[in-house]
Amino acid sequence: MHLIIMRHGEAGWHTLDQERELTEAGRAGVATVAAQIAKSPWRPERIWSSPYVRARQTAAIVSEVLNCPILECDFITPDDDPGRCLDALLETRASPLMLVSHMPFVGSLSTLLVDGHRRGIPFMTSQAVLLDMPVVGPGCADLKAQFLP
Repeated sequence: MHLIIMRHGEAGWHTLDQERELTEAGRAGVATVAAQIAKSPWRPERIWSSPYVRARQTAAIVSEVLNCPILECDFITPDDDPGRCLDALLETRASPLMLVSHMPFVGSLSTLLVDGHRRGIPFMTSQAVLLDMPVVGPGCADLKAQFLP
């Protein structure tokens, strides 16, 4: 399985974290990364997105560039357990698959899949990484590429 994990683009402030929207700079950063992914051999066949506004907006921009469908997933919000996502990954056949979420979730999921722990690596806004997993499981992935705004 090839999995692209992306953090949402730069977002403005809002009294409700779930309602924060992308800034113009955030939209531009997402479009830049989406164009890089479009030129790569790992164009996803599906995007999983957090239900938060900034992640949905990020996924919509990527979906438009890559022409692939979006599935909203309520288990990939900022403080969700990456183990629950791992369970869902074990059940999917989509590959390459792209996941659009938030810190600290994207860092925790990435390190769980690459290193087998959940301490989490940092992600800048709009950053995406490609993980190659011959078998889906903790410590089974290799970091193959990254896409930066």
